[in-house]
Amino acid sequence: MTAKVKVQGERWFPSEQSFSEEMKDLWGDWYCDSEVGKLHAVLMHRPGAEIEGITEDNYEEYRFRAPINAERARYQQDALADVYREHGVKVHYVQGQRTDKPNAMFMRDLVFMTPEGAIVCRPAIPARRGEEKAVAATLASLGVPIIKTINGDGYFEGASAMWVDRETVVIGTGSRTNESGAAQVEAELRNIGVKNIIRTQIPYGSIHLDGYMNMVDRKKLVIFPWHVTYDCAKQLLDAGVELIELTNIEELKQGMAMNFVALEPGKIVTPAGCPDTKALLEDHGTEVIEVEMDEVMNGWGAVHCMTAFLKRDPVKL
Repeated sequence: MTAKVKVQGERWFPSEQSFSEEMKDLWGDWYCDSEVGKLHAVLMHRPGAEIEGITEDNYEEYRFRAPINAERARYQQDALADVYREHGVKVHYVQGQRTDKPNAMFMRDLVFMTPEGAIVCRPAIPARRGEEKAVAATLASLGVPIIKTINGDGYFEGASAMWVDRETVVIGTGSRTNESGAAQVEAELRNIGVKNIIRTQIPYGSIHLDGYMNMVDRKKLVIFPWHVTYDCAKQLLDAGVELIELTNIEELKQGMAMNFVALEPGKIVTPAGCPDTKALLEDHGTEVIEVEMDEVMNGWGAVHCMTAFLKRDPVKL
């Protein structure tokens, strides 16, 4: 009689379903592959005690451009959040943020969203390091997958990257993003199917891409032409992107005219007080909703800076 041998080991096979296919069921309905797809959810930080007491004597310590009235800044951000809600956008807020980080309201620097989850950023300036911990905890509590946290010697801020479409992303290096940080982001994007990475230098006169380029519609990009490199512009044009040239320097730099967020293709919410830019965008078929941001701008940020996207509709190529 032949003895039966019990073969060790489990008799199962792994699921071949991709992360993106099961993400909605296991994690939640989160997605972003553009700057313009219809917006459904954002992450913001309503400024708290950390912006109290920023006066004429100390504002430069925080890299602000002027003292800030905390109550008025909160009022202006609340008004922006109300615009989002009026357009069907769910506004989530960071929980447990540190009270010694007055720049923490500028959420775009801390998160770069993708079709498969969030990249948690690592700010460049020491005064901002540590803000990302509360952001990561909040993302986890919401069920947003974190596919990467910038580490090692890298630093990367979310406004240093910009979606053009599902297969194309611009990544800029400069004072707020170094090569190590950019390479980490590029690796994650290629892993989830991004084929075209347009690398560019962010010039001395800007700290992020949104200081001189921002998408308003499918294949429509507003640019400050004197800051866009030839190679970057050429690749965008070759990809069929229309470049809309904004040349009013006063509105761009002081009014933060390019610091807007698209609610859907061809419809944006933007800082008030930039009439030339508004007319330019309307001439190119864009609907413009204005919000007062002058107090928030004393911290060198506005609509786009305060908004991290969590869910947009996909934009077809």
